[in-house]
Amino acid sequence: MKKLVIFDLDGTLAKSKSAIDAEMAALLGQLLTVAQVAVISGGDWPQFEKQFLANLPAGDRFDRLHLLPTCGTKFFHFDGSNWVPVYREDLSAEDKQRIVAALEAAFEQAGFKPERIWGERIEDRGSQITMSALGQEAPLEAKHSWDPDFKKRTILKTYLDKSIPDFSVRMGGATSIDVTRQGIDKAYGIAKLRDRLGIAIEEMIFAGDALFPGGNDYAAKEAGVDSIRVRDPEETKRVIETIIACLG
Repeated sequence: MKKLVIFDLDGTLAKSKSAIDAEMAALLGQLLTVAQVAVISGGDWPQFEKQFLANLPAGDRFDRLHLLPTCGTKFFHFDGSNWVPVYREDLSAEDKQRIVAALEAAFEQAGFKPERIWGERIEDRGSQITMSALGQEAPLEAKHSWDPDFKKRTILKTYLDKSIPDFSVRMGGATSIDVTRQGIDKAYGIAKLRDRLGIAIEEMIFAGDALFPGGNDYAAKEAGVDSIRVRDPEETKRVIETIIACLG
């Protein structure tokens, strides 16, 4: 029997950089009554607060909820009154400089020049550097049309794997590339969940939209967790309903 259900956030529980909707929030509330739940996403903690926590109904079992921002390089748990960090694997200043330089060089070498950029393109998330090709504030329509088949980011990842081979490079969201220390990814976060919660890998299930080689959800599959690839939040809702029916 599955005891822990793990989700990606962007593209899985919610549209890119958008809040979970009321139906999703209600389903997650129901799921927390029958299983423990974790969310591992490339987004940073403020994104979790805005997209996820602010929209969950009052009275949810936060003691059964585990949040891992920036692809599992951070881990937060609820201590009864506040969300507090269990750990955070921050990059050094030197590492950050190398990663930013490599991202900028890869974008230039690939010849990708969007007609418009909305906000900052490269964001320092402490334990992760994230490049959003069209900028952090790009509208959903522009994001979804820029790289729907991941081909552009596959090219960028190829450059990055050669220029910074000692780091982990993953594709996530609609336009983003996430870079962390090698070995610090969603598989690392899942191992932390296993050790902290005492739940075996076989007792976990993962749902995400980027469960393909190079995708930032793929590490969960590589960790041996039974995984379900979803197309969008609507399909995730149906998966949650099925899990609730099986475990309830």
